[in-house]
Amino acid sequence: MQTDQQTIRPHLTHMGINVFDIVKMEHFYTQVLGLIVTDRGRGKTFKTDLVFMSADPFNHHQVVLAGGRDPESKKSTINQLSLRIDSLDQLRVMYRRLQDFKVQNLLPLDHGIAWSVYFSDPEGNTIELYVDSPWYIMQPHGDPLDLEQPTDEIVANTERMCRQDSTFLPIEKFRANVRSRLAQNSV
Repeated sequence: MQTDQQTIRPHLTHMGINVFDIVKMEHFYTQVLGLIVTDRGRGKTFKTDLVFMSADPFNHHQVVLAGGRDPESKKSTINQLSLRIDSLDQLRVMYRRLQDFKVQNLLPLDHGIAWSVYFSDPEGNTIELYVDSPWYIMQPHGDPLDLEQPTDEIVANTERMCRQDSTFLPIEKFRANVRSRLAQNSV
């Protein structure tokens, strides 16, 4: 049973990789493939060291390295597949659809730079649906997100939270910084 028959087609934008050696992998993706590090830190929701990288100023990250992959684990190298959608209203529709289909491990989060819903596909792979916000704050960041709130309330709460963060930038300023760093990075 679907909550809404609206057609929503997410766009694949980035992926996360579980890695054994995060330093070696960062070196490969930056030195060989020419990506730049846009953020790094220890996750609070996903408790691991994370390195965010991009070669596109319009994508805060195209690849996320998630450290601490256990060599004995059967865990996939894929940490997550992330798909962008166009609006918070569409994210809300998809969240309700996921609930209707009884999808497992639903986790809505406010990253400041985006609003996300994480969930598991039928084989346990993590999928993220997200909508970009017009702001930047250092990542990783993840606060609970209540998609039952009106859109204007979600936006106002996120903006307030972002402006209180010392790393706050309007997204266009962040993108200009990434463009400049990419121009200086010749592999």
